[in-house]
Amino acid sequence: MGSEVIMALKSISINIDQGEYVAFMGPSGSGKSTLMNIIGCLDTPTDGSYVLNNHDVSDLTENELAEIRNKEIGFVFQTFNLLPRASALENVALPLVYAGYSSSEREEKALAALAGVGLEDRAYHKPNELSGGQRQRVAIARALVNNPSIILADEPTGNLDSKTSYDIMDLFQELHDKGNTIIMVTHEEDIAEYSHRIVRLRDGLIESDEVNKSVRTTKVPA
Repeated sequence: MGSEVIMALKSISINIDQGEYVAFMGPSGSGKSTLMNIIGCLDTPTDGSYVLNNHDVSDLTENELAEIRNKEIGFVFQTFNLLPRASALENVALPLVYAGYSSSEREEKALAALAGVGLEDRAYHKPNELSGGQRQRVAIARALVNNPSIILADEPTGNLDSKTSYDIMDLFQELHDKGNTIIMVTHEEDIAEYSHRIVRLRDGLIESDEVNKSVRTTKVPA
């Protein structure tokens, strides 16, 4: 910012093991989004290193990072980020286009991913024909379709009502039970309680990193 340098993260060190379910929390400006972007290979650190699956990805080219994002990381966003004129099936299949799968392979894998989130009967509906919760399930299916190493969820319930939010978090729990590594950013304490580990950031530093001893495993009634 002009001559002023803002350090979003300040020499933090964090390890996340395969199969963990972690929530990042913290106030605006705490660094949680920057940390999420580095983990998702959307940003690169100005110093230090980021090791993903035993490979240092800190100094890779944009094309190399794009390939890792496509194959290793599934993204779930607060605003769903679906193509409005494409069907649910086409939205879910999109990462497979960049991965080089044939049309028949894309359809088979996308249908399987939609079935995994309970939406196989909505495969040919467009986003404006789906509820908010259904749109988020499509986004989750898209994140899963390439069998990524990590699912990154940025405020995944931010645009959903309470009941739908808990339904989506139940789905994340099912995905974690199947062995998926899940990392999410949330500012909602009740949503963070679904994770098994909560990392709190403040002013670019890790304020606390604790195992969640009271994991929420059932829906809260509407």
